Amino acid sequence: MSQARHAALKSGYKLHPPAMGVFAIRNLATGRALIGRSTNLPGIINRHRFELKLGKHHNADLQADWKRYGEAGFSFEEVDTVQPSADPAFDAAAELDTLLAMHLEQCPRGSAQSYL
Repeated sequence: MSQARHAALKSGYKLHPPAMGVFAIRNLATGRALIGRSTNLPGIINRHRFELKLGKHHNADLQADWKRYGEAGFSFEEVDTVQPSADPAFDAAAELDTLLAMHLEQCPRGSAQSYL
């Protein structure tokens, strides 16, 4: 790749960062979900899908259900997003934590509907 092409791609990435927000991996058969947050939604969704396909996901229950129902039995969703701000006081991590807490109220950790 030429240096000019590399510089253009890098500049484009800085001007248009990946979406950040809350994601969910839902078991379509049982309704059970893994809900999380990330500053890079496409990246984290790709990571979870990759780990599940390899059979190496850190969540054993989710991995077992993936083996049982297969990829077609799950949906990967960007549930909510946070818009970046030029304001220096903007705290993306705090905003993400607030959104995650709001979504976890509907699917609390330790409940039958949660993989957490």
